[in-house]
Amino acid sequence: MKRCSWVKMTNPLYIAYHDQEWGQPLHDEHALFELLCMETYQAGLSWETILNKRDAFRQAFHGYDLNTVAQMTDAELEEILQNPDVIRNRLKIFATRANAQAFLKIQETYGSFDSYIWSYVDNQAIVNSVADYRTAPAKTDLSEQISKDMKKQGFKFVGPVCVYSFLQAAGLVNDHEDECELKDLAE
Repeated sequence: MKRCSWVKMTNPLYIAYHDQEWGQPLHDEHALFELLCMETYQAGLSWETILNKRDAFRQAFHGYDLNTVAQMTDAELEEILQNPDVIRNRLKIFATRANAQAFLKIQETYGSFDSYIWSYVDNQAIVNSVADYRTAPAKTDLSEQISKDMKKQGFKFVGPVCVYSFLQAAGLVNDHEDECELKDLAE
């Protein structure tokens, strides 16, 4: 199978992530929250590191149950910081709770986070021609706009590069390489 050239073929988690998740239009609230959290953890680190620690993060954050995460105490977050199986960055760990709270407020205001985020692309994925992943942008005017609004809504670690990665991963932007067999399937 021809995949995007960024896929690390020696890591089964990476292959599965590309083949089953990345770039597929995502509308499930729970999955959108988990993916947003993963993207915030990734800032400054490799995606492979995040994938390898994904299960530990799920366990630490109660399966990303929004209400539970939003109500976590400082003491519970401090305990997560002692766990060597997660990324022990205080700002990122505490941002998870803040982002759960902001996510819930978005749901109240817009009916769902899905409605909120997909409204930015008129509920239709943006399909880009990408000959080589290194030519895809790290951020766009759209990710700048969304980042700015998300920060106003109380989200943390959602700079324009993080937001663009999230848009790609959640299928709002289809940046599968043109030769990738999943390019048309993600539309």
